[in-house]
Amino acid sequence: MSGDHKRKGLPQQPGIYALATPPGKSALAVIRLSGQGVRRAVEALVGRLPAPRVATVVALAEPALPGPAPDRPDSGTIASSRVRIVDRSLVLWFPAPFSYTGEDGAELHLHGGRATVAAAVAALGRLGLRAAEPGEFTRRAFRNGKMDLTQAEAIADLTEAETAAQRRQALRQMEGALGGRVEGWRKRLIAAMAQVEAALDFADEDLPEGVEARVKTELLLLRNDISDFLGRQGAGERLREGVRVAILGPPNAGKSSLLNALACRDAAIVSAVAGTTRDVIEVHLDLRGVPAILADTAGLREAGDAIEAEGVRRATLWAKGADLKILVGASDDWSALYTPAIRSVVDGTTLVVGNKEDLGPVPPLFDGRPVLPVSVKSGEGMDALIDRLGGEVGRLGAESEEPVVTRARHRQGLLACIESIDRFMTIAETEFKAEELRVSAQALGRISGRIDVEDVLDALFRTFCIGK
Repeated sequence: MSGDHKRKGLPQQPGIYALATPPGKSALAVIRLSGQGVRRAVEALVGRLPAPRVATVVALAEPALPGPAPDRPDSGTIASSRVRIVDRSLVLWFPAPFSYTGEDGAELHLHGGRATVAAAVAALGRLGLRAAEPGEFTRRAFRNGKMDLTQAEAIADLTEAETAAQRRQALRQMEGALGGRVEGWRKRLIAAMAQVEAALDFADEDLPEGVEARVKTELLLLRNDISDFLGRQGAGERLREGVRVAILGPPNAGKSSLLNALACRDAAIVSAVAGTTRDVIEVHLDLRGVPAILADTAGLREAGDAIEAEGVRRATLWAKGADLKILVGASDDWSALYTPAIRSVVDGTTLVVGNKEDLGPVPPLFDGRPVLPVSVKSGEGMDALIDRLGGEVGRLGAESEEPVVTRARHRQGLLACIESIDRFMTIAETEFKAEELRVSAQALGRISGRIDVEDVLDALFRTFCIGK
């Protein structure tokens, strides 16, 4: 995370608190505090300010209410300004700017009973702190320069991670892998923009010759870097969101049975009646550490009614957006695969499975593609199918030590940057050239959250020493 803390001069926002552990009875409960008034609140609850960043065991007590102190046996065991012990707990104090948010912060590590947590929260409310909104701690950390937007997103990804690969990717992102790469590109754009701005605003000055040619060369190199980077992407988004796998085939081929077998539960209704599945049924799986979204779809055939027709439409639509397709055919009705509806969804991402091998053999090939024989009913061939499926999903969601795009907005920002550079190359007027570079830099700045016109001014005067 960023250590320079550029914005530490910003005033602190109103004090907030939030339960950082799941609600309900537990061994421990952690309440986080941040913002204006936290120092006063800690002093009021503890009776003193603990040493910074040192876990301190204290008697946490409510602040005194207006009026005479209540007649309680424990009121004399603590400072006179505090009258009721809430809990004996650990308190950590993080003075600004050396905290998660960059503001004064603290953590209260309480016993996890509901009554204890409720008493602590009530005391914080009486001390002027309010409940935090979702994501407000991280939002304040971003505002105060503790992290960029890609790191903030990575923190959300880390809390949502369900597989080991997702966890590792989020950690790399949180360390600034993507943000650092984007910021490097943005600085190169700003340097080029400074030279174009100088040619525009100081046309009468003696500027270095060949500025425009050098700018174009640098921008072409930058464009190629970003384009090459985008060309290697895809796995990061799949790893974060899940590899989309569509199970397709004619009715009664065993698609729903296959889904249930892979999910190890009855996720879909299985029936001998053709056309039982009318909608798309999704199941989330962990395949070798990579998340996958497995979808059972309606049988692809000429629909017999409007409802089945809608199911076929949804199945076809899901298949078009899938990263991988499993085409299931049955040994007792293999000819059902040779229909226009089936052929329309088969492509290079299709894995062909021949089901019901216990009823008879399946052909070794379908349209030149090898067929993997299985019997979902007996389990024969399922281990081989799971190994093959795990390998394909692992390949599509393969981890990378390099920075990766994990969200659609990252990709959109990089594409917008490339498009602006392309427009720059075709424009003759210097004013419009400068505008395209501003648009391009802003597109990158939106990825990391760093958009600052002062950067352009700094680069301009540092490079050309104008005004001597």
